[in-house]
Amino acid sequence: MDFAPVEHALEDAVQRGVFPGAVLLVSRNGETLLERAVGFRALEPERMPMRPEVVFDLSSLTKPLATTLAVMMLVYERRLTLDDRVTRFFHNFGVHGKTHVTFRHLLTHSSGLAAHRPYFKDVAALEKKGRPNFVASREAKEWVYEQVHREKLEAPPGTRVTYSDLGFMVLGQVVETVSGQTLDRFCQARIFAPLGLTSTAFVDLSQLRQKRVEPIRDMIAPTQRCPWRKRLLCGEVDDENAYAMGGVAGHAGLFGTAREVDAIANHLKAIAGGAPGILPKELVDRMWTVDTTIPGSTRALGWDSPSPQRSLAGTEMSPHTVGHLGFTGVSLWMDLERGIDVVLLSNRVHPTRDNDKIVECRPRIHDLVMEAVR
Repeated sequence: MDFAPVEHALEDAVQRGVFPGAVLLVSRNGETLLERAVGFRALEPERMPMRPEVVFDLSSLTKPLATTLAVMMLVYERRLTLDDRVTRFFHNFGVHGKTHVTFRHLLTHSSGLAAHRPYFKDVAALEKKGRPNFVASREAKEWVYEQVHREKLEAPPGTRVTYSDLGFMVLGQVVETVSGQTLDRFCQARIFAPLGLTSTAFVDLSQLRQKRVEPIRDMIAPTQRCPWRKRLLCGEVDDENAYAMGGVAGHAGLFGTAREVDAIANHLKAIAGGAPGILPKELVDRMWTVDTTIPGSTRALGWDSPSPQRSLAGTEMSPHTVGHLGFTGVSLWMDLERGIDVVLLSNRVHPTRDNDKIVECRPRIHDLVMEAVR
């Protein structure tokens, strides 16, 4: 296998400012074929080299690697079903025509909920109006949940796909409500610890505040210099709504390394192949099945599949591929037919979010990887 074109493309991406640095890990059926760190972990306040063990803000990889797996565990335990209405657990959610929204709708982004709302601005305004330490508190998280429950739908459930952070906020809430644990503690006990993961976790900002502990910043890739928080972010979630909710949310907040993202992927693939694991094979297979009832959808349960045109997974992966992207510049794609995983973690938002060069670069890297492993 000749990975030289892949490595050249990564170095070229650093030179062209696609991202400060990145870690690429390629594996086949659990065997690492390539692990490469390029560029810089940080450009500000000083340049620091990238290393394979650097921890990244995984942003929306939180959805498949934490929240979705947690929900599927509750389904396995028959504590909820995919076709339960959300109102079974949250009665107020049914206002404004949301009565028929189910957890399946939330997982496939077909609920009709909006993609995003800037709740963090209202949370910050409430703190200024006399709620001390409201931002990043448990109370703020509950307030955000109430706002999501009051939202109006933009489309009838099950009729179209709108990628929605709001839906995954509710999924995080149902995990906490049904399990009686916070989302981060549930995932640690049921997913990360059983798999022996030591660097994959949420950063609970309320615990940092109460215990006055600091994340080990020289192990973490910083993200943006945030205009709202007025500082360079490192070891706190980049997503503003997740930050306002205390760092632990269903849509964002997970941190991890390329090796451990790949470890989760390989564990799930092993289950799909018949091995025992954190979920039964039947649920993993169902989780990775695209919902064909929604016109034009590429979405499975909490996971995505390559789109027919201009897919960010590139053009060389098989039709039997699943994965997900994250806003900070991270991605995981698994070609289930060929047994190939491609984990690409970068902090393309450092030091500013105003950089979308990765849109063109990412599919090229994936295509070069798949050409190399033929």
